[in-house]
Amino acid sequence: MNRNDNQRKAVNALAVFIVMLVLYFIVGLFTVINQQFQIPLQTAMLPHDGNITNALVTMLNFSWFLAYPLSQGFGTRWLEKYGYRKTSFLALLILIAGLAIYELAVLFHIYLPAQVSILGNEISVGFFIFLAGSYIIGTAATVLQVVLNLYLAVCPIGHTTALQRQMIGGTSNSIGMAVAPLVISYLIFYGTPLHDISTRQFIVPLVILILLMLVTAIYINKIQMPGTGNIRQSPGEKLEKSVWSFRHLKLGVWGIFFYVGIEVAVGANVNMYASELGGRFAANATHMAALYWGLLLLGRLGGSFIKSISSEKQLVAASIGAIALLVIAMLTANPWILTGIGFFHSIMWPAIFTLATDRLGQYTAKASGVLTMGVVGGGIIPLLQGILADVMGGNWHWTWILIIAGEVYILYYGLNGYKQKIPTGLETSPDSESRSRR
Repeated sequence: MNRNDNQRKAVNALAVFIVMLVLYFIVGLFTVINQQFQIPLQTAMLPHDGNITNALVTMLNFSWFLAYPLSQGFGTRWLEKYGYRKTSFLALLILIAGLAIYELAVLFHIYLPAQVSILGNEISVGFFIFLAGSYIIGTAATVLQVVLNLYLAVCPIGHTTALQRQMIGGTSNSIGMAVAPLVISYLIFYGTPLHDISTRQFIVPLVILILLMLVTAIYINKIQMPGTGNIRQSPGEKLEKSVWSFRHLKLGVWGIFFYVGIEVAVGANVNMYASELGGRFAANATHMAALYWGLLLLGRLGGSFIKSISSEKQLVAASIGAIALLVIAMLTANPWILTGIGFFHSIMWPAIFTLATDRLGQYTAKASGVLTMGVVGGGIIPLLQGILADVMGGNWHWTWILIIAGEVYILYYGLNGYKQKIPTGLETSPDSESRSRR
């Protein structure tokens, strides 16, 4: 009987783990779907000859990532109060609400075509409603990631380690990102080129997405998940030093900021660049984004087998490779070359995260939360690139210099920024001290 109970628990744990992987897939899928809405939204709701059109359309991505620093706190509080299941359910309801706001924006644009004048540009009010929907869905993604990160860290599945579970979760997330451009191109808009999309073509796909997420939320609300007692902090000792007193952590926050910013900028804006170039480049814009995220996925799969190369060496090699491809892409005016950067970007997050939290002992958990603040770079850097494109008269060619600057900072972090100056009085565990030497 006892053996049967253990088997049932193991089967249930595996089922919940699979559900978590599906949620990871959903987060990755909607992150890139939101990015891929940029060109259709630009075509359908923004002035084609406006002098701030590129900046406005990149606000879609900015509004999504703005949710990360603003909503992670209450996501954690929900998790501690309600547990994994109810928090996931609430996050999916928020996602559905965001999709409903997307639909409202489209209907508003069609049937109540009010406009606001900004710097001489007539902008549809529906566009700003769409931005609100992006922020709401970004909030849902943030809360889901709070659940997923903690679940994979503390809930054992078979003989897996926390690192293995994180790698598997990251792979599922990357699969969602890789297929999202194809979902946009072939399932949502039925092969219509992105720059030919009309507003009405959003209506039915958004209804289908709402129904799919509603079914998912109902299922999530019915399954059994483990308790959260193992992640709650008990009241007790206070940390003697500020977590910001660690040099390699402070510089690591900026590393995460620049990494997420340039990762998203390439994935979201390579199709903007291709569309501007026109011809065959424009016709293959979504394929470029899919290839970029697909190579990032392959890189993560391959990186999980690398154990003999230290994190800082991987970071240096990856940043040099990315810089080289950016320079070649600019010299040849060929956006296909930008897709190869996905392979080099694949190892940057785990490398920066590992180096930034190394030898922090009892400060590690708090440091992990601090590092997630840098994720907002995923909204800021693509937005700055869009503004730069507008300043240059709608030309994206030289805007990639901004991305090169981000890669250079990551190169610096791999060469010097990761080096530790541990304040006196901090005790670290032997495991954390040896981690940086692997």
